[in-house]
Amino acid sequence: MTPARRKFTREEPETRRAGLIAAALDLLAEAGPTVTTVRAIAEAAGLSPGMIRHHFTSKEDLLDAAYRAHMARQTEGAERGLGPGSARGRLRRFVSASLTPPVVDPRAVSLWAAFLHMVRRDPAMRATHEETYLAYRDRLQALVAAALAEAGCAAAEAELRRLAIACNAVIDGLWLEGGVLPEAFVAGEIESIGLASVGGLLGLDLLEDTP
Repeated sequence: MTPARRKFTREEPETRRAGLIAAALDLLAEAGPTVTTVRAIAEAAGLSPGMIRHHFTSKEDLLDAAYRAHMARQTEGAERGLGPGSARGRLRRFVSASLTPPVVDPRAVSLWAAFLHMVRRDPAMRATHEETYLAYRDRLQALVAAALAEAGCAAAEAELRRLAIACNAVIDGLWLEGGVLPEAFVAGEIESIGLASVGGLLGLDLLEDTP
């Protein structure tokens, strides 16, 4: 009896592509860009080096996809638990999630450091960096605008942009310190400093936990 031919599905190429991205991220986080070669990525993913060319136009294309996937995961982590509720409460939860695990994580900082070097020399990755940065900042700006309007302190678009940039800078700095040296801070310290600092910039109390 002839064995039934295996049916290939559309998910299989997507699964292999995702596996290559995951392998690239693991190598970058653990060993850095120099060790993250085409051969090493393929071996870690359990595929032949030629499969990378099948799913990506180049190693740079794969690393750009990996960077995009990593940044999307970070933003999704910041948006976890937003849910319904007051505008102030939603902003508070967004800032809090941005400054707690799994967003604040030593591995995430290692990946950021690895990608930062590539962003400076690869135009495609620089474009991805700009796109993902603006996506997060625009999300933050929308939450800031809603919270200020709810408090009766609506601001013009230019001022909202300035505030979003400032708040994002505070979050980025604390995220970096918390990820690089987590043992230097007591539990909840990074989060509470971030909430107080962002709240101070906006003239809102974000430390009080309300819906």
